[in-house]
Amino acid sequence: MLLRASGKVTGDAFDVHVITEGGTAAPSGVPHGEMLIAFAEAMVGDDEAILATARQRVLIALGSEALVDAAAVVSNFERMVRIADSTGIPLDDVVYEKTVDVREELHLGRFRSAANTPKA
Repeated sequence: MLLRASGKVTGDAFDVHVITEGGTAAPSGVPHGEMLIAFAEAMVGDDEAILATARQRVLIALGSEALVDAAAVVSNFERMVRIADSTGIPLDDVVYEKTVDVREELHLGRFRSAANTPKA
C-alpha cells in the first residue's frame, strides 16, 4: 500500500492504485473515497443521470460544502490536465525524478498523455 505525504502527516495509509484501477483496486483508505471517486468519474463523464445520482450521494453523505469542495477539486484537476496536455508542458527535472516510483507503480506510461512527458 502506498503512503503519500498527506498520509504521513495524519498517520494514515492510503492506496492510490484506486485512482488508475477503479473498482479493481482495494479500498483507498480515504473516508468516503469510493463515493468521491464515483463523483469525480461522473463529473468527467457524459451521463447526466449518473452525475445527478453521484452528486446526490455526496450531498446526502457529506453536505453541501463538501459537495462544492469535491466539485472544485475535480474541476481544478481537469483544468490542469487539459492545459498541460494541450500546451505540452513537461514535468520539471526535479518532479520527474521524485515521481518515477509512483508513475511506474501506477503504470501511468500506458496513458496516451504520457507521450507529452519527455525523459528528464
